[in-house]
Amino acid sequence: MVLDLVVIGLAINVGPLHNSAFILLLSAPRGVRKGLAFILAWLGCLVLVLAVVILLTGGKPPAPRSAPSTVALALKLALGIGMVVYAESKRRRSGSGRPHATPKWLGRLDSASGWTAAGLGVILQPWGLVAAGAATVVQAHLSSLGSYVALMAFCLLATSGLIAMELYTTFRPAKSRAKLGALRDWTESHQDQVIVTLSLLVGVWLVAKSIYQLV
Repeated sequence: MVLDLVVIGLAINVGPLHNSAFILLLSAPRGVRKGLAFILAWLGCLVLVLAVVILLTGGKPPAPRSAPSTVALALKLALGIGMVVYAESKRRRSGSGRPHATPKWLGRLDSASGWTAAGLGVILQPWGLVAAGAATVVQAHLSSLGSYVALMAFCLLATSGLIAMELYTTFRPAKSRAKLGALRDWTESHQDQVIVTLSLLVGVWLVAKSIYQLV
């Protein structure tokens, strides 16, 4: 479980879309407060998803080869295949020479409220990766404190980039504007490559692990 959650948590952390939106929120008036609202909603959503899974499973994985176990593995396999297919589709579109269009709603984040920032923290979750994390937890035996520490570490890992940017803006507001702006420019100019790489790597990982456990 731990290795799977590390891979998924890292992929969530470096996702380009939510990071670009978060940087824009930090750059807006009262950006630190809006960033905090985004982080709390983002982290709360992750915790809620895991809590629901734990409540449904009771912290005990389904028996090997049972129907629930097979369904969980099949879900991870389907998610992995979907990510690989999406990566290839995205690669072909980006290789067609068509310019990457920036979503119009990103340009309106300067006037976003704290509630809007919190809503974006939920909406911009990479739900495919979150679902993969949930399917991993279904198969976990949560019988020790270490297991719950691993889940907490997963949530923090998936949020660590946002927390780092929030703290940097809070304590170094002057320097953070230029550096985070440069990070956003790089992220937007390499967005397709990042998405393709992340989707392909995580997709292949999920497919390989699922097939191994199914066989």
